[in-house]
Parts: sequence; C-alpha cells; structure tokens
Amino acid sequence: MGERLKGKAAIVTGAGAIGPGVGNGRASAIVYAREGARVMAVDLNRESAEETRRLITEEGGECLSFKADVTRAGDCQAMVEKCIQTFGQVDILHNNVGIVEPGGPVEASEESWDRVMNVNLKSMFLTCKYVLPHMERRRYGSIVNISSIVAIVVPYPAVSYAASKAGVVALTRDIAIQYAAKGIRANAILPGYMNTPMVTASLPQTFGGDVAEMIRKRDAMCPTGKQGESWDVAYAALFLASDEARYITGTTLVVDGGITATL
Repeated sequence: MGERLKGKAAIVTGAGAIGPGVGNGRASAIVYAREGARVMAVDLNRESAEETRRLITEEGGECLSFKADVTRAGDCQAMVEKCIQTFGQVDILHNNVGIVEPGGPVEASEESWDRVMNVNLKSMFLTCKYVLPHMERRRYGSIVNISSIVAIVVPYPAVSYAASKAGVVALTRDIAIQYAAKGIRANAILPGYMNTPMVTASLPQTFGGDVAEMIRKRDAMCPTGKQGESWDVAYAALFLASDEARYITGTTLVVDGGITATL
C-alpha cells in the first residue's frame, strides 16, 4: 500500500463496471485505495459497487459501497452526507459516470440526447453541487472529471456524447476558476480509445456487432498499435487527485497514446 493519498477520503462515482472486468471507475477506486485513501465506491448497480468494495478490502484497503443515481439531486446529496458521516470529510471527488449512444443530430432521438446529457453532464453538476460546500469549509479538495478526447476531436458521429463531454471540460474549468482561491482544484481527464467494459457493451453495434473486430479496428487506430486500459486513466487520476498536482487546476489531461495528434 502506498501513501500518496494517506488520510484522504474519496468519492468515486461509476465505481462499478457494466460487465465483467475493470472499467475506469473501478480501476480508479482501487488505485486510490492502494495509495491510502478511504474510498466510497458509488454506482447505480449496488452489486457492482459491492464488488469494487470487495476487491479493495481484500487488498487491505478501506471502502464503503453505495448505490446512487447521480442524475438525481437527492441521491447525490445523500451520497455526500453518507461519506461525511462515515469518513468525516470529502477530499477527492472522482466523476466517472458516462454512457455513449452513437448517431448525429438527425439519427439520434430526443430521448437519447436527454439521456446522455443527464448521465454524462448533469450528474457531474449535481455531485459537485453537493460536494463543493464541504470542500470549501475545509479549504481543500480535488475534483477529477472524466471527459473524453471526443470533446476536442470527432472520430465518429456521436453528437450527444461529444457535446456532453465538451460540456464536462467547460464545467470543470468554470469550477476550477471559481474555487481556485479556496483551496479546491478541478481537472478533467480525456481518455482516448480504451478497451473497457463500457466500450465492449456500448459500441459493437457500430462495428457490425463483432466485438473482436471492433477491438482490432480500434487497436489499429492508435499510434501505439493498442488501445489503453482502465489503469492508464486511473494512474492519471491518481496524480491529479494527489497533492503532487497541487498547482494544477482547470486543465485537461489527454490520455490517448497519441491518437489526438493524428487527428
């Protein structure tokens, strides 16, 4: 166990996984715990959040699992209150919840647009809304929001996903400037092509339903010849969450193996 986050309490939303394996949220929760943080693993799927808790406690870490729909204000408020009640503080807020639904403005339905915006952007507004007052009172906090390279480049038509992830960047910067003098930092991570459970569950339809072919094609698009993994995002998040990044706020950290340089 490390000590880079020793004494810190972290809320990680989307800390479960859509399917088998380790997604960005679960990996970040595990890495935070390995570095000494007490972690609140939050997910809409109670069983998946509990699986993350089990993985952390088996390694000797401390973790509380919690079910919440972070598109609902009441759930977000209850989440923060439970963290304060259990750990006495919130030092780190890691927002990982997100979905992708393909299609441009003609192909995508209004219902799909609203769903993606609620999950990807409104959720981060709400979690920050209820965490920030606690951080402000202690004049300390680090917020890490997971966006996407689709916020700055357009590798495929997914208008709601692109707009929501660009919104995450703007939200992060706005919070960073408003709270910079209050000891609170906010940064966004922009992952590139990642081989995660969410990708496997959400995108095969755009590749004819063939998961293996999807992975092969996405690997080939990356300058490194291979997609990233959830651990790549987790270790970037660890740096931004830690005091090692104490003078970094309002920034976007691209974790993409160089793919945006080619686009």
